[in-house]
Amino acid sequence: MRIRPCIDIHNGRVKQIVGGTLQDQKESATATAQENFVSDRDASYYASVYREMGLGGGHIILLNSIKEDAYREDLKQALGALRAFPGGMQIGGGITPETAGDLLDAGASHVIVTSYVFRDGKLNMDALSDMIGAAGRERLVLDLSCRRTNAGRYLVVTDRWQKFTDLEISADCLDRLSGYCDEFLIHAADVEGKRSGIEEDLVTILGSWQKHSGFPVTYAGGVHSFADLHLIGKLSGGAMDVTVGSALKLFGGDLELQDLVETAVKIRSR
Repeated sequence: MRIRPCIDIHNGRVKQIVGGTLQDQKESATATAQENFVSDRDASYYASVYREMGLGGGHIILLNSIKEDAYREDLKQALGALRAFPGGMQIGGGITPETAGDLLDAGASHVIVTSYVFRDGKLNMDALSDMIGAAGRERLVLDLSCRRTNAGRYLVVTDRWQKFTDLEISADCLDRLSGYCDEFLIHAADVEGKRSGIEEDLVTILGSWQKHSGFPVTYAGGVHSFADLHLIGKLSGGAMDVTVGSALKLFGGDLELQDLVETAVKIRSR
């Protein structure tokens, strides 16, 4: 288990948002995302903190749609973060085959994709092949962030976690897609930003799969205590990495990042 740091950028500002409230402003002009934290510091500041702590492998997420004018401000912030920690962070949000190479050249270790590889709610293998061609499998992260249906299934969601696909998170799905990327990033969108506890059933699915596969998975969503880390460690055999956002003191929460890092090391070494 490792702590994977994050920098979420929305309307050109570093923020922590309740994930399920984020919508495309082009589609919902009156919608307002619920914000837990809005920073007065640039993204490069947070990237520098992570660099000084030796915390590589984190992710920068551009939360605006590529269709929105604010996306350009998000990208400006993200490029500053990549310059502050070259090779230390991944980047996702609106990534296409046309932009992937430039972002990797700008210092991203990996590009993260979700929406681009789906068409009409279905995984499009041609689009996925295009992304692999642009970035390389070894520098591609598949974001399989998901929400729970009334039937209890976890389906991947796209477009700021508002649109359900037909792709269910399962061992078979993870087995198949692990051949097309270097790792998975999976947000439990229903609890993202709520600081109310992890999506335990989802972590059970991911942890069980990871125990036998050994494939890199980063879970995000709802972590608000050290007990959450210990539970994730138990369910994944200490192998699954974790992202903590809103609960960090760095973003207005209660938990010290260094304490989380040290706890994760202890869990991994058991």
